[in-house]
Amino acid sequence: MTALRLAVIIGSTREGRVGDRIGRWFVAEARRRVGLAVHELDLAGYAFPAALPAARTPAMREFAGEVARAEAFVVVTPEYNHSFPASLKQAIDVAYDEWQAKPVGFVSYGCRSVGVHAVDQLRTVFTALHAMTVRDTVGLDLLDGEPTGHAEERLRQDVRLLLDELSWWGLALREGRAARPYAC
Repeated sequence: MTALRLAVIIGSTREGRVGDRIGRWFVAEARRRVGLAVHELDLAGYAFPAALPAARTPAMREFAGEVARAEAFVVVTPEYNHSFPASLKQAIDVAYDEWQAKPVGFVSYGCRSVGVHAVDQLRTVFTALHAMTVRDTVGLDLLDGEPTGHAEERLRQDVRLLLDELSWWGLALREGRAARPYAC
């Protein structure tokens, strides 16, 4: 069976962010998993325009193409003021049909909330795009520092569970898309 193409989207572009480190940690964990072809999409590397133009720019076309090629997603997001960053919303809006009938999981981080408010709002956005969000998430509390011992093992268990769900849904939806076009 062909490996499931998983795109890990690093959603923060803020200077001094920790999202790149968290995203790369997750990518390393996911690459240990047999059956996944993991690709990192760091939004800091895309020059999206400040306003969405009528026609996609080269950066927009490139990102939408990456979304089209992926079969499952993990969005790495901070929580800023009980929401997710504008850079992530802009990137999500660059694609539309490319998200349809594909699963999305979340790795979130924040101070005490572990990013749950951002994830709740992202679930609504991805549902509107006809994507399927998985139940379990990986959440990190930035005030706890580097996880060690039991906390580190709990995070690895959360990663395994998230990847189990994404793999199941990703393969099921791959078969579904191959059998019949998605109707929306």
